[in-house]
Amino acid sequence: MTKPRDARAQRSADALQVALLTLLKEKPLEQITIREIAALAGINYATFFRHHPSKEALLDHLASDEMRRLVELTLPVNDAVNMEAAVLALVTYVQENRALWTALLTGGAAGLMREELLQLSRLSAAARAPQESWLPLELSISCSVSLIFETLVWWLDQPPEKYSIQQVAEILARLMSSKGLGAFSS
Repeated sequence: MTKPRDARAQRSADALQVALLTLLKEKPLEQITIREIAALAGINYATFFRHHPSKEALLDHLASDEMRRLVELTLPVNDAVNMEAAVLALVTYVQENRALWTALLTGGAAGLMREELLQLSRLSAAARAPQESWLPLELSISCSVSLIFETLVWWLDQPPEKYSIQQVAEILARLMSSKGLGAFSS
């Protein structure tokens, strides 16, 4: 996707993302049509294709932005003095965008999303000051990302009312702080 050149094009691009997010709360991506996205965004059907070649491409663009945000929330989990607060912020963010994250993490793109999260985490960690650790950084990143990713996938596969945000945050925080699983920095 190319960057929009003017404010109107940016509004259209933003409206498409909001429309897709709204529709994902109602039904899976496979049941959403481009016409529905365009109509909800308040743009012409043909305008959709000036921004994205398909609804999957729109989801990919949206996923890229969301994945960066998830990495921003994930990195402090390992460094947090108060891991519970950091994990709660991460889980709350996923819950606020549950439909999108369910589509990204439990659907056919889950493998790609996991790799994207891992790659972005590696890049972000490389840009930060190295910390003394008994565990090599690459392995620490891989284990942390896997633990967070798999916990979120498990949770998103559950009925929304089964586990509260606080319960999932506590589960993840306890896993992250368990010996051999998440205590990577000492």
